[in-house]
Amino acid sequence: MILYIGKVILIYILTIIIIRLLGKSAFAQLTAHDLAGVFFVVSIAIGPVVTDNLAYAIVALIAIGTIHIIFSKLTLINRLNKYFIGQPTIVIKHGKLIKRNLKQSRFALAELLSSLREKGYSTIDSIEYAIIEPSGEISILPKPEDAPVTPKQLDMAAPYQGLPLAAIVEGKIQHQNLKLINKDVQWLRKELTSAGYSDERNIFYAVLQDNNHLLTIDNGEGDVHRQP
Repeated sequence: MILYIGKVILIYILTIIIIRLLGKSAFAQLTAHDLAGVFFVVSIAIGPVVTDNLAYAIVALIAIGTIHIIFSKLTLINRLNKYFIGQPTIVIKHGKLIKRNLKQSRFALAELLSSLREKGYSTIDSIEYAIIEPSGEISILPKPEDAPVTPKQLDMAAPYQGLPLAAIVEGKIQHQNLKLINKDVQWLRKELTSAGYSDERNIFYAVLQDNNHLLTIDNGEGDVHRQP
């Protein structure tokens, strides 16, 4: 039993390492080789849990990870992109559907319309271009007259809003985020005390703005406090 548990733990850790080596793109935007890599890694990893082929599984995991990394390197070569990743396909141009491209992409019209509605476009008339990306995501470029107005177009100044950084998550101080704004734990605890919180372990979530260090505390029970 102990040997079996040790084998499961070893395979689990090795699987995590290999999947981490596959890169973030393997989860953010699945391409064909990303999906194949993840599928094979998981399938091979499960095998030794029910069989005794531990050595074969380790070799196979390393082989799949190596092959995936090689494929990822090859996708950096522009002329090979269309073979490994694919190319974007225009399915709407100047408010009109391109039926041929839609069929070549094996993308159903109903699925396209559903995706457009999810992005806030109820009709195709207001769309200048709709493009199916290699990842399967749909990029939309609205017609100029239907595009959202920006502060720049109105000659308005758009002040920097700052980046929210988690300071406390479920009672635990996020030290790395404090370093990003050149603050330390003592400073944070002083701010918490001023806000009426003596123990950070009782705070569910706290966030800091990187530009003005505005502290927002949420106890997770409907009460939110902002400390300027």
